Amino acid sequence: MRAPQLTTLSVEVGLRAATAVAVPLLILFAVGRLDLAAYASFGAFTALYGRNEPYRIRIRSVSIAAVVLVATIALGTVVAALGEPLALLVPLLIVVVTLGTILAATFQLLPAQPLFFVFALLVCAAVPTPAHEIGLRIGLAALSAAFSWLLTMSGWVIRRLTGTASNPVLLKELRRAPAVDTSAIRDARVWLAVAQNVVGVVVAGGIALAFGLGHAYWAVVSLVAVIPPARAAHSISRSVHRVVGTIIGVGLTVLLLFWSPSPLFVIGVIVVCQVFAEVLVGAHYGTALVFITPMALSVSYLSTTKVALSTLAVDRVLETVLGAAVGILLVLAARWIERVRGLAA
Repeated sequence: MRAPQLTTLSVEVGLRAATAVAVPLLILFAVGRLDLAAYASFGAFTALYGRNEPYRIRIRSVSIAAVVLVATIALGTVVAALGEPLALLVPLLIVVVTLGTILAATFQLLPAQPLFFVFALLVCAAVPTPAHEIGLRIGLAALSAAFSWLLTMSGWVIRRLTGTASNPVLLKELRRAPAVDTSAIRDARVWLAVAQNVVGVVVAGGIALAFGLGHAYWAVVSLVAVIPPARAAHSISRSVHRVVGTIIGVGLTVLLLFWSPSPLFVIGVIVVCQVFAEVLVGAHYGTALVFITPMALSVSYLSTTKVALSTLAVDRVLETVLGAAVGILLVLAARWIERVRGLAA
């Protein structure tokens, strides 16, 4: 993979995102409820949005992300309390991946895929949930998202006090100004991305379940990660980068966690990986996945302590390859459709 250019790194965003996840996880550790780490972590993903946007635009992007993340967490939590019935989960997954793709295209969100929305829905649906804790878990996610929202917008005060010129490395100039694109809902390329995601999640998830693979949602998440954003070029090389980055990330996770470290160490891994993932994601998504993968696996490790790390790692690799293979086939199919229909990338 090509090394990312240093000028594209966003240290400010990385530190902000790391703080957003570190604070709620440390609070959960203090009260002895790290089994709720997934809800706090997914709420904290709010801080991943609005990067390099002026604050008058950022407030829109971050608010949309916060609402959708909390909604998907809530849906997943309710599904889990009902016993994770596929008859309910599959239609909800299709709705989330469809609306997530359209929202990302309409409001030009970055990240531009419905990846984190899908991830939140499926992981929360897979965590056993007693009915009396539904409100607690959704409330925790909402509090984490609110904290991340405040943290993401707090840069306005820092910039007013210091100015970006005083520290151009930590406080980069805010140049990204996405507009609301109401034509997205009528764009054939957006609906092509929706179709890819819908077909892909059903096929990848169905194959994983049919073969009895554990953590079948990782095949779905890997599929969504491989499918390019709406209107983007359908590049096989980028898909391969994402697969390679994920597999390297699994190896890194095993090296970090094989000795059953303390929960504080695992939280430290999550925080550090969050920094590097955010710093690198705008430069090279494949490289960022080297850190996104350990972060995701570490959250699962905290939330499901009864599952051996070796099982998590093997499942992650197998289902990454499965999801990526289905995704690459759909990328090739989309390229053919674009040529036939004359859709410009």
